[in-house]
Amino acid sequence: MEKTFNLSRREDGIAVLTMDVPGETMNTLKAEFGPEISETLAEIKHDASVKGLVVISGKADSFVAGADISMLDACTSVAAAKELSQQGHVVFNELENLSIPVVAAINGACLGGGLELALACHLRVCTDDKKTIMGVPEVQLGLLPGGGGTQRLPRKVGITTALDMMLTGKQIRPKQALKMALVDDVVPESILLETAIAMAKKGKSAAKVAKKSALNKVLESTSATRDIIFDQAAKQVLKKTQGNYPAPAKIIDCVKQGMNKGMIKGLEVEASHFAELVMSSESEALRSIFFATTEMKKETGADGAEPRKVNKALVIGGGLMGGGIASVTTTKAKIPARVKDINEKGLSNALAYAYKLLAKGVKRRHMTPAVRDNLMALMTTTTEYKGVKDADIVVEAVFEDLALKHQMVKDVERECHENTIFASNTSSLPIGQIAEAASRPENVIGLHYFSPVEKMPLVEVIAHKTTSPETIATTVAFARKQGKTPIVVQDGAGFYVNRILALYMNEAAQVLLSGEKVESLDKALVKFGFPVGPITLLDEVGIDVGAKIAPILTQELGERFKAPDAFDKLLADDRKGRKNGKGFYQYGNKKSKAKLVDESVYQVLGVNNQSTGSGSDIAMRCVIQMLNEAVRCLDEGIIASARDGDIGAIFGIGFPPFLGGPFKYMDSMGIANLVSKLRQYQQQHGDRFEPCERLVNMAESGSTFY
Repeated sequence: MEKTFNLSRREDGIAVLTMDVPGETMNTLKAEFGPEISETLAEIKHDASVKGLVVISGKADSFVAGADISMLDACTSVAAAKELSQQGHVVFNELENLSIPVVAAINGACLGGGLELALACHLRVCTDDKKTIMGVPEVQLGLLPGGGGTQRLPRKVGITTALDMMLTGKQIRPKQALKMALVDDVVPESILLETAIAMAKKGKSAAKVAKKSALNKVLESTSATRDIIFDQAAKQVLKKTQGNYPAPAKIIDCVKQGMNKGMIKGLEVEASHFAELVMSSESEALRSIFFATTEMKKETGADGAEPRKVNKALVIGGGLMGGGIASVTTTKAKIPARVKDINEKGLSNALAYAYKLLAKGVKRRHMTPAVRDNLMALMTTTTEYKGVKDADIVVEAVFEDLALKHQMVKDVERECHENTIFASNTSSLPIGQIAEAASRPENVIGLHYFSPVEKMPLVEVIAHKTTSPETIATTVAFARKQGKTPIVVQDGAGFYVNRILALYMNEAAQVLLSGEKVESLDKALVKFGFPVGPITLLDEVGIDVGAKIAPILTQELGERFKAPDAFDKLLADDRKGRKNGKGFYQYGNKKSKAKLVDESVYQVLGVNNQSTGSGSDIAMRCVIQMLNEAVRCLDEGIIASARDGDIGAIFGIGFPPFLGGPFKYMDSMGIANLVSKLRQYQQQHGDRFEPCERLVNMAESGSTFY
């Protein structure tokens, strides 16, 4: 069997331990490596000629990208998960307790278990390469660093910095790492090994000490003052997670116990907490999302079709969406983008939008002004169809008007080449209707981005009946290069995400009209796990936008999509939301941090709002509509699988990730339970809650989605 760890001894007494997992592109830590590492360390310990050790990776792009997550799924009990953590503790303690200096030489990703391995070494040096990042992202999978990270990191960089890293999972770049004393030196990749060898010869005294602010020095000095840090962190975490995620509180507890009662106690607490988290439903859901997105990266979106190369893109429309799409095309995908708009104002808006986003990168020193200018040079503008003949894909982001979109299709077919893909960023018009104007309908596809484009991870790639597989594969690959997670959906009004969102929003409006207060409605859904409440969302998206989409959905899909008439009253009162500073909430008062409801909205709607319902019932009423509709979408083939439906809802509308998505959530609540709940609401509130046929059949047969 090929070894993962290879030891070579040098003439000068320094040994180099190279980690290279056979047959993998990245190094990840697996449980079965334990005995191999222990054997190697024992060999070093008993060899008097070895005066120092350098640990380095044999991979070009990663030191160690973390632990192999699939081994966590193999754990069937808390005891088995605890043993995994303790195995890691044993090996890392052996490494740390070597009497010779041990240096980690880091190039590329050094994350999770990889950073814990580096922390168990006495010294660390990393390269200044763009690929080099360090961090402990376990919290994003509902876990905590289980290889001693909760103990070694605070001792190395200070409690406050360590908590910030562990509770956010943020990635640290080389310069930052040096500043916080996470590493002892940063060098070009070409001299990484020789620098590490020189450090090993110098010995353990070469370690940098973290510089703490005067306040943190005081706060971190005694157990009583440290408790102030832990209490503050716990408060902030609760506000952010609404108590839906158990990992952050457990991370804080590990650090607290370890700093107040010593390393041995800390490691014991870490192993216990880690094991409980591995077996929790929240972590299981978050890991399932990780596996689903990893699996999706390997798919082209159309079986057997290979994507064509996109060398140039044309974006039609310089508004917020057009500017955002052009920006991710040039900065993320590094593909030249030409923006076309009928007037110069739209074009300068698009350029300013892209520049503003890049300027943030320069300000944070993530890029140099020269890099920013090179990326800006990839974006060009025109008010006529000039310099567009060679565009391989055209993304249209103009008004939701079918006649206008038909005109765009004809223009593009006239001005570009015969293989140019025409992708429409429509949020509600069926793509088949847009393709009716095309002489090459196989090149027409939907590419639905969410606002703001640079922040929202999802795009829906919408194929109509005659879209070619090659067009689908090329569009999926293009979206992925822009840093997006694409899901392929079939054509139909509202596609998938807006369709399930519309019923959720409509129900929120019904709850409001039945006398619930705006803030208690929003609070209930934030508590349930959404990033913002539905009324806040409506203000952000625009009340007028919601009002435009509802009739299209009602006409295509039926009465259950009809928005309450009260919306017309809001528009008559010129309430569009944040964009015109007049909606459900007050805008313009910069002094107040808390968002205040504009109480006059109740008179406009003609309701007297006295909060009555329970938060959990309000949330369930809105969410259950989304669940019922998601199943209809699966049934009609709008989405290809429950997995795609879960990813679409989590990345597109912020469905609570710890629930794993609508389909995973329905499985865990029980389909029969869901159907009886829908019937109960149907009796109370009307036929819009009627459970769809597939759910009724599943409840009878006792089947599940996964």
